[in-house]
Amino acid sequence: MNSLVRLVLFSCAMSGAGFGLHDAEAKRLYQYRDKNGVLHVTDRPPAGSDGATEVKQTLIRADEQDIVEMFTNDAGNEHTMTFVNKIAGPVAVQLEFVDAENVAAEPPLPLQTVLGSFEQRLVAKAFPADRYQNSRFGLRYVAAPGDPSAHHDDNVRYSVPFAPGTKFVLAQGFNGPFTHTGAQSRYAVDLGVDEGTPVLCAREGTVMMVEEDFFGSGLDKEKFGSRANHVRVLHDDGSMGVYAHLQLESAKVRPGQTIRRGQVIGLSGNTGFSTGPHLHFAVQVNRNMELASVPFRFEGDAIPLE
Repeated sequence: MNSLVRLVLFSCAMSGAGFGLHDAEAKRLYQYRDKNGVLHVTDRPPAGSDGATEVKQTLIRADEQDIVEMFTNDAGNEHTMTFVNKIAGPVAVQLEFVDAENVAAEPPLPLQTVLGSFEQRLVAKAFPADRYQNSRFGLRYVAAPGDPSAHHDDNVRYSVPFAPGTKFVLAQGFNGPFTHTGAQSRYAVDLGVDEGTPVLCAREGTVMMVEEDFFGSGLDKEKFGSRANHVRVLHDDGSMGVYAHLQLESAKVRPGQTIRRGQVIGLSGNTGFSTGPHLHFAVQVNRNMELASVPFRFEGDAIPLE
């Protein structure tokens, strides 16, 4: 699955402006007639009192989840940049000027900061370096989940993410030549398993993100590379477990929830950049604003990873 790192550009000339990323679209549309014959098209299923006799459901392409949102505000000659963390875990943000003329900032740009779970914070203020001259500038920010100061505890052993007796195969291990060549997947495993198999938490933590609204799969990386349903779990050392290619609308956990080892996270599926049903599991850290997978071991070396 592709990285969750986001890069956004924004231009300004010291005038009032706002910036926001759009909310995700509904994943289903429901079309039905109520007991009075009135036609409804909505993203909410009909309530029992509506008296609907036939409901047509249509799956639509959901938007990717934004991990941060930036708001800007102009107050005289001062321009403020406020960030909102939209996930239940730390997010690192790097902010810098581009194509700037006669502008300064407090604190100085470029800067890098870490926002806590769902935190909203005024990160920087921009103003003319010479208040008697015109100013203009662009902004660029990159956001990536995780705290760059975190380090994985290599002594930890992970549970196999399936119930005892579940049949699965190691379809691709560390440095797998098919898709495990980039930094974020180099130390991932693909475990081939029947679709709909319960996926269990391999290490306790806090649920950071849940994406369960995607459908479809294939080998078109541009189309499906970032469309894998997944759950991201924050561990106590700051590393993050990623459980990907889950079945549509199968997540059993929610952001902010504390999750224990062996608890059901969701159901295995075949969503995103995938050739068949499997679970993609990786442990990642934020390294200098990039997601990178790290080597890990299952308890008792239950699965040969290389």
